[in-house]
Amino acid sequence: MYLPNPSDGKAFVAMDRRLDAAAYGPVWLRDPRLAQLVVECLRFGEVRLQLYRLRAWVVMANHVHVILFPDAPLQRITKAIKGYSGHQANQILGRTGQRFWQHESYDHWARDRYELERIVRYTEGNPVRAGLVACEEQWPWSSAADPRCGT
Repeated sequence: MYLPNPSDGKAFVAMDRRLDAAAYGPVWLRDPRLAQLVVECLRFGEVRLQLYRLRAWVVMANHVHVILFPDAPLQRITKAIKGYSGHQANQILGRTGQRFWQHESYDHWARDRYELERIVRYTEGNPVRAGLVACEEQWPWSSAADPRCGT
C-alpha cells in the first residue's frame, strides 16, 4: 500500500477502508488455507522464532494488520513473516517467480497504552466495518477470535 504521507493517519484510514472493501489488490487471503497460513506464520514468529510478542492481528482478503511488541529489528520481523508466508502461499496457489506480498508496509509506533488499545480495537474491528461479520469474535482469522490473545 502506498501512502503519499505515511504519517497521515487519515490517508491510512482511507486506504484501509478501500482495502477492507476488497477494492484494491489481489484477494488471495479470502482462501481460508492462505488466511490460516498467515495466522500460523504469525504465531511461529512469536513462539518459535521469538521475534516479537503478538498483541493483535487480523487477516483480511487482501491485507493483514499486526500489532506486536518487537524483540528484533522490524526489518527482520517483516522479512520472516513475508518471506515464509509468501513462499508457502505461492506454492498453494501454484505461482512461481512472483511476489506474493507488496514490497512496502505501513508501520506505526503507538505512543502510549491508550493509543495502543485504540489501534487494537481498530484492527480487530476491521471485519465488522467491512460487513463480513456482525461481531469481531466471529472472524476466525483475528486475535479477537483467539482465546490466547488479549494480554
